[in-house]
This record gives sequence, C-alpha cells and structure tokens, in this order.
Amino acid sequence: MRINSRIVTIGLSALISACVTTQDSIVGYPEGFRTWQHVKTMLIQPGHPLEEPFGGIHHVYANPKAISGMDSGEYESGSTFVFDLLNYTEDSQTITEGARKRIDMMLYDSSRYAASGGWGFATYMDENKTLPIAQDVQRACFQCHQSAEPTSFVFSKLRD
Repeated sequence: MRINSRIVTIGLSALISACVTTQDSIVGYPEGFRTWQHVKTMLIQPGHPLEEPFGGIHHVYANPKAISGMDSGEYESGSTFVFDLLNYTEDSQTITEGARKRIDMMLYDSSRYAASGGWGFATYMDENKTLPIAQDVQRACFQCHQSAEPTSFVFSKLRD
C-alpha cells in the first residue's frame, strides 16, 4: 500500500495545529488566588435554576489588575477572576463550607482571546490543579458571559 506523503503531511500539520491551539487556549491554574481581593460570596441552594452545576458556596476573587478594571471598566492583559465553588453543609441554622467542587477562572488577554471579548476561561474540578475539565469551557462560559457585555463580560461588582 502506497501512502501519499502530501496527505500525511497536511494531516499531521492540522493535528499539530489543533494541539497547539488547544494547549495555547488553556488558562493555567491560578496559584495563590485566595490571597487576592475577595469580591463577593454567594450561595446557590437546591431549586435555583443554576443549581446544576453551580449549587454551593461561591467565593469570587480578583487579582490587582482585575480590581483596577472593575474600578475603571477597562481590563488590561493579565486581569484574572477566580470563582471558587464549594459544597456546603447545614447544621443548627449554620451553613459551613465543605469540599471544593471546582474552580472557574477568567483571564483577560485581548489578542489571545479576541473571539470571546478578550476573556479566556478554564475550569478545574475538585482539587485537581493541572487538568482542566475536558469540555469546551471557552465556548460554554463565554456563551453565558455574553449577557454581561455592558460590564465587559464580568458579572461581579465591587461593593461600596
């Protein structure tokens, strides 16, 4: 059997390009995010429309560049938000944080993520710091964040 080297070369080039694009679009784990400024906390309980997959306690953190962007309305490259989602328990009229469910994050880089308003998205499940989940997070997250276009695709606001 004779293999057409031109077809193999084109096929390998496409595969390598897809892998580089996929790897390049992954936003790295946000080490140290809990030392950033805490922006807000929210609890989604059973029965809420977003219970699946966002049920639990949400803490939102922003790095200094993101805080500056929240003040000015203009985000610079490197602005990063982290959405830390935790399970919770209720006991004796007290709600307590449980194990981490996931970390969602968004990173601003207008040239790298031009198709999604400048924002790159990633989700890390449980305590896994190296492997983002294997779904099209970029598309799914941006689809939801499009409703926040008037605030540069950011839902959170700084409290007075």
